[in-house]
Amino acid sequence: MEILKRLFAQHFRVPAEQAQPLQGQLGGSGRVIVRLTGGGHSAIGILYSVREENVAFLEFSRHFRRHGLPVPEIYADDLGQGAYLEEDLGDTTLFEFLSGHRSGDTIAPEVVAAYRNVVAVLPRFQVEAGRDLNYKVCYPRSSFDRQSIAWDLNYFKYYFLRLAGIPFNEQALELDFGRLTKLLLAAPHDYFLYRDFQSRNIMLRDGRPWFLDYQGGRKGALQYDIASLLFDGKADLPPPLRQQLLDHYLDCLAGFIDLNREVFMEYYYAYVYVRILQALGAYGFRGFYERKPHFLQSVPYALKNLRWLAANVRLPIALPALLDALENMQASPKLLSLAPARAGLTVRIFSFSFHRQMPADEEGHGGGFVFDARSLPNPGREERFRKMTGKDPAVIEFLERQDSARQFLSHAQSLVDESVAAYQRRGFSSLMVSFGCTGGQHRSVYLAEQLARHLRATSNLEVVVRHTELEKLGLTGDSPE
Repeated sequence: MEILKRLFAQHFRVPAEQAQPLQGQLGGSGRVIVRLTGGGHSAIGILYSVREENVAFLEFSRHFRRHGLPVPEIYADDLGQGAYLEEDLGDTTLFEFLSGHRSGDTIAPEVVAAYRNVVAVLPRFQVEAGRDLNYKVCYPRSSFDRQSIAWDLNYFKYYFLRLAGIPFNEQALELDFGRLTKLLLAAPHDYFLYRDFQSRNIMLRDGRPWFLDYQGGRKGALQYDIASLLFDGKADLPPPLRQQLLDHYLDCLAGFIDLNREVFMEYYYAYVYVRILQALGAYGFRGFYERKPHFLQSVPYALKNLRWLAANVRLPIALPALLDALENMQASPKLLSLAPARAGLTVRIFSFSFHRQMPADEEGHGGGFVFDARSLPNPGREERFRKMTGKDPAVIEFLERQDSARQFLSHAQSLVDESVAAYQRRGFSSLMVSFGCTGGQHRSVYLAEQLARHLRATSNLEVVVRHTELEKLGLTGDSPE
C-alpha cells in the first residue's frame, strides 16, 4: 500500500489522505485495487505480482490513449514492485447501470443507448488500434491460436464438467474439440482481441463508456469480443436486443473493413460457444475448486444461453459429444440447484399480427400458448377505432361488451392459470403466451393486457408484455409492470 501512496504523492504533488480498498472490483484476478484520494485528486492504485500482465496493460493503455480511445490514463508505475496508478473512472459499471434500469427483459432506453455506444467503439480497438499494436507484450500468448483454444476447452472440461460431475466421453469430446478448433481458426484473425470484453469491464462516466481489463488481449478474430459482450452471463440480455446490438456492431465494423456479413456469421456462433465454455471453466475453477460460491451464481445464466443456442443455432460442424455433455448439464441436479431460490416464474405475453411471423420463443424452451383472436368482433373495422389500440379505453369498452370476448378471455385465463400453478410447483422459470389477430393492434393487444393484469395479482410472478405490431408502429410497446 505504501508504494501506491508514494506514486500518488509523486504524481499529484500532494500526499494521499485516504486509501480505500475496492473489494468489489477484485473479481477473480487476485489484484488489489485501491482508490486513493488527497488534495482534491483521486486515482486508482493496482498491486499485482504478475509482471507480464502489468506490462501488457500499461503498454496497451498508452497505445490506446494515443489512438484517442477511452481508456484510463496511466499516471505512474513501479513494475519492480508490481504497482501502478491510473485514472479514476468512477464506480458505475455497465453491468450495474443495466441492473438498475431493467424490469425482467424490459431494458430502459438509456441502457440500450449505452450498449450501442459500447459496440460502436469496439471496432476501433479491434481494427484501428490493432493495426500497429505491439503484440510482443501479449501474455500469455500473442494470438488466440490453437494453444489458447485448447487451454480454454480443457479449462471447461476439467474444471467445470469434471468438478460438476457431468458425464462425458473424453475421446469423443476431444474429437469435437478438434473440429471446433479448426472452425474457429478458419475465421480471419488478424485483429486485436480484447479477450474479456464484458459489462463489468466497462465503466460509464458522464454518459460515456470507458474500457478496462484488456491486459489479456492478443491477436484474434473479430467475433470473439462481440460474443463476449452479448452473451455475458449475468447481464442476461434478451435475444432481440442481442440481435439489434450485433447488427449495430456490424454496421459500425463495416466502416473500418470490407465486411462480408455472411462470412462473419459463419463463425460467429462457434465463438459464442467457446466464450461460454471458457466462462464456465472460470466459474468452475473459482467456484468448485477454490470454493468461492459467488462465482457459481453465474452458472444458471450460462445454462440459459446454452439452451437458447441449442434451440436456435445450428453450427456447420457436428459436435455430438459436446452437445451431449451440454444436454447433461441442463439435467444436472447439482447445477439446477445453483438457481437462486428467489427466482420465480416469468410469464412473457405477446400480441402479434397473423400477417407477420409469430413471436419466437427466445428462452429455448418451446411450448407455451398461442391464442387466435380473429374469431372475435374486430374494432378495427370501425372508423372510430382505426387509429386506436387495444389499450385505449374506447376499444376496451367495446370488447368488454362482447360476450364472445369475455368468454374467450375467461377460457384463456383458466388455461394459463393452470399452467402457471404447475410451472411454479415444478420450479420452471419461463412461460410464453401469445395472442394474435389480423392487424395485431386491437383484439390481441386488449387480451394481452387483460391477461397481464390478471396474472400480476399472483405472488412471485413476473409478467412482461410486448406488443410486436405496436412497436413497429412506434406506439407504446413494452409493458413491464
